Amino acid sequence: MRHFHRTHLVPADVIAAADRFFPTLALTPTASGPRSRTFTGALGTLTLTARAEGGHYTFVEAATDQMGESRLDRNVKRFFVTLHRQADPTHQLEASY
Repeated sequence: MRHFHRTHLVPADVIAAADRFFPTLALTPTASGPRSRTFTGALGTLTLTARAEGGHYTFVEAATDQMGESRLDRNVKRFFVTLHRQADPTHQLEASY
């Protein structure tokens, strides 16, 4: 599956956050570049890229080799939440109904 997220963090901060988050899931980085990482482990394979997009946004794309809503996909979504909290630590969730 492919997932994406836009954030105000710079690409280097996104990659550093990924380096901290995904090894806790027993995923090891197998390939890397300045703005991308590939993690592999028992959960599957994840390829993460971060690139500057349109001014002050960073486009983060994550692709897994899993079908449907796997455990790895749920953890990618949790990683996106940590990026959001890192970018705006004072944000409070509210009901919008």
